Amino acid sequence: MNDKELVAHEALKYVKNNSIIGLGTGSTANLFIQALAQKIKKESLDIKVVASSTVSQIKAIESRLNYISLDQIDTIDLYVDGADEVTHNLEVLKGRGYDLLREKLLARASKQFIVIGDQSKIVTKIGEKFPIPIEISPIAWKITQNLIGKIAVNCILRPNTAGDAFAITSDGNYVLDCQFNYTNLKDLSDVIAKTPGVIEYGIFQNIANIALIAENNRVSTITLEA
Repeated sequence: MNDKELVAHEALKYVKNNSIIGLGTGSTANLFIQALAQKIKKESLDIKVVASSTVSQIKAIESRLNYISLDQIDTIDLYVDGADEVTHNLEVLKGRGYDLLREKLLARASKQFIVIGDQSKIVTKIGEKFPIPIEISPIAWKITQNLIGKIAVNCILRPNTAGDAFAITSDGNYVLDCQFNYTNLKDLSDVIAKTPGVIEYGIFQNIANIALIAENNRVSTITLEA
């Protein structure tokens, strides 16, 4: 079992019967979905799931999980997702998988939000390894990009995988990938959030409860109390 598989199975310890679980998106989240499906079948659990993206929705249905749509819930018991970056203060960067709005909704709606990943995700500062993604409205997107560009070092509209058009989120929005020089993450978040045209952004601060990080076949736990 590799580190990603190990941490995905470790997250199963937080799964309880008769609950609603939010499913993340990405390679590590996919491993959790597979492991969850096996656990539910083996233990005959009554669990419903919601998805953070169309991709994870399809994965859930293919895994024969009891899938419900986002408009059917107002809260969930557990949300398990990967991350692009995680600090030891439990600041999290997400969004390379596009669907920032859905991910933030599930993270905020959950009673417990658990981030899973390997040691490569650990950083000292958000934005250290990856640009900070910002989901924006397609309406007048150039204006939003220009406004964000005034505080960013670099800010580009994300292309799709083929490189022949813009990347589109599950909700029909565009994504800016931006690099910033900043001293206070909360101040940066506030400025981004107040910019017209911004739907959501990839900084998850004071939201995650636990990060499970695997390295060399061992899992360490990061909590705000640590």
